[in-house]
Amino acid sequence: MIKARAYFQLLKFRLSFTVAFSSAIGYLLGARELSWSRALLVMLGGLLVTGSANIINQVFEKDLDKRMRRTEARPLPTGRVSPNEAWVLCVVLGVAGLALLAYYFNPLTAALSLLSLILYGFIYTPLKTVSPVCVAVGAIPGGLPPLIGWVAATGFIGTPAWVLFGIQFMWQFPHFWAIAWVADEDYKRAGFKMLPSPGERDLRTAFQIMTYTVLLIPVSLLPLVLGISGRVSAGVALVCGVIFLLMTVQLMRTQDRKAALSIMFASFLYLPIVQIALVLDKV
Repeated sequence: MIKARAYFQLLKFRLSFTVAFSSAIGYLLGARELSWSRALLVMLGGLLVTGSANIINQVFEKDLDKRMRRTEARPLPTGRVSPNEAWVLCVVLGVAGLALLAYYFNPLTAALSLLSLILYGFIYTPLKTVSPVCVAVGAIPGGLPPLIGWVAATGFIGTPAWVLFGIQFMWQFPHFWAIAWVADEDYKRAGFKMLPSPGERDLRTAFQIMTYTVLLIPVSLLPLVLGISGRVSAGVALVCGVIFLLMTVQLMRTQDRKAALSIMFASFLYLPIVQIALVLDKV
């Protein structure tokens, strides 16, 4: 039971579920007829592949996780799971997820999922200790799930798929930088370079968070322009975007941890609210 719990913790279930949820959203938006069972299959495939990518991340960062309070109790740093055991679970989950997506949907869906896994596990992860550009690199696999869901439904990458990618891609920057602001001491102990250069919690960083939040607003309105969804979801996206923006302005004004924490929690709410609105208002 203890070992099973440790294996489950390796999945980072909440993060994996969020990623898988957005792939199901992409599927529901791309499908001609709503099929909740197939949307759940997309979620399951995404959950397995994302869990595999998260394990790669934790294996590579095992020693770094020991330095941070927020990660020192994870299964690998504490020795509850060995790296070899983690790799076995990683391969089993990854192969199962990719096979599911290829068999029940199409090979392109599986190929894009594999690309996302490689980018996250083998490129983004080591870049975290090298350069703040890691956030931009990580935003690519972070933005791919709704595009992958769309491809699962349609079999091709169209303009709507890129729009769904663009919304989630832009969202990554205020989301990750707010987390990096809040966890700055921990990240610096591990040598992670997550905040934009020069890596300080100052007005320059707050301004960049605000800038990407501004860019997120027009991108979030493109589903209305392209006829993917209607005016109601565009209104929801606009209201959420403006509230999100006002929080970043507050961070620019105060430059304190409390304001960054508010942005972090708002970012967790923003994406599912806007994505659910898109599905409910699908044209």
